[in-house]
Amino acid sequence: MSGGQAGSHSLAFRVMRLCRPSFQIDHPLRCDPFDLMLGEDFFDDDLQSPTSLSSLLAEDDQSKEQESYWRRFELESPLDAMGLSGLLVLPQAFGAIYLGETFCSYVSVGNHSNYEVRDVVIKAEMQTERQRLVLSDTSKSPIESIRAGGRYDFIIEHDIKELGAHTLVCMAVYTDADGERKNLPQFFKFVVANPLSVRTKVRSVKESTFLEACIENHTKSHLYMDQVQFEPVQPWTATALTADGVKSEVDSQIRDIFKAPDLIRANGGIRNYLYQLKQPSAESRLVEVEGSNSLGKLQLTWRTNLGEPGRLQTQQILGNVQARLRNHTEKRTGPLEISLSQDDEHGGKRAIVVHGLWTLVVPQLEAFGSTEFDLSLIATSLGVQKISGIVVYDLREKKLYDSLGSVEVFVNPE
Repeated sequence: MSGGQAGSHSLAFRVMRLCRPSFQIDHPLRCDPFDLMLGEDFFDDDLQSPTSLSSLLAEDDQSKEQESYWRRFELESPLDAMGLSGLLVLPQAFGAIYLGETFCSYVSVGNHSNYEVRDVVIKAEMQTERQRLVLSDTSKSPIESIRAGGRYDFIIEHDIKELGAHTLVCMAVYTDADGERKNLPQFFKFVVANPLSVRTKVRSVKESTFLEACIENHTKSHLYMDQVQFEPVQPWTATALTADGVKSEVDSQIRDIFKAPDLIRANGGIRNYLYQLKQPSAESRLVEVEGSNSLGKLQLTWRTNLGEPGRLQTQQILGNVQARLRNHTEKRTGPLEISLSQDDEHGGKRAIVVHGLWTLVVPQLEAFGSTEFDLSLIATSLGVQKISGIVVYDLREKKLYDSLGSVEVFVNPE
């Protein structure tokens, strides 16, 4: 991969991406001519014998040298049916780069003039829409000289953590044969895509919350998931639920030591994971008025067909909004009606609305007592939104209490 702005300079940059090689596949795949001419039921006929097959093979060997071009697709070995030549191919292009991978490149700056250049300072940095990172800089120890036809090589690495356009900027400052100080910038642009998408569903059943994560592969190669781990926030605890059958004790020990990765096939393959989340008992938790809907994050690590690693962490996964109502008075209160208004304070429609009943009645609360309630909500707009407008009304005393404080959430398009 080469960049522009190197025509009038003695130096020029060349960039080659370093990644795992791929298998060389012969096309078209080879076949056995007997499968085409005789069929799979050749030996099902009692009239056929190994002797007749031997005579056919003998005739085939006699004519092989005379018709070698016509027989170029015949199987010479059973392994030929796989289409693999036994050779590995280095990347011939920059290829697709995905979020979570490590961008590694071999950078070569060559002197294509007939004269030596001196006092060479080389700098490489990665530019994105949000930041600029220096990957290599020789300004503190400049290269003394690069002879005519010579080159200076180095390797850079960068963990891809952003989507979208990226620019690798390679700069060289040097003194040419005329003693003039020159500055050479070259730009190498590429786009980072998302290798997979994660869709989540949260369901509450009695005292447990179940999180289902659906992972879809958007790349052109299979992904072998080494780890799909959910890291809950306090005070949640998470347990992965699997559908494995009954295994022997020996098999269980082997699986603990040599855990097979989960395969997600290329071009839209899907795999689902299920986690059971629980909170500690009410007696062990703090008694206070609060609202919280963060459950935790998913840690994903994978490898491609030939071991190219990748790693991603999702944003905070949000569950049903859980709120706690506490009586701060010295007397029993209630029953209380909890509701969420459909319009915001400006009279417009809210971006987050209740899924189900708009009102909820809570029984009487003892003095300094508390109770919890769940709200199942649906978002109608993307981005950062506020959950507000939750009010508490005392049905017996006909009194309206202060509304619950607003909670900010991020609504993802997926």
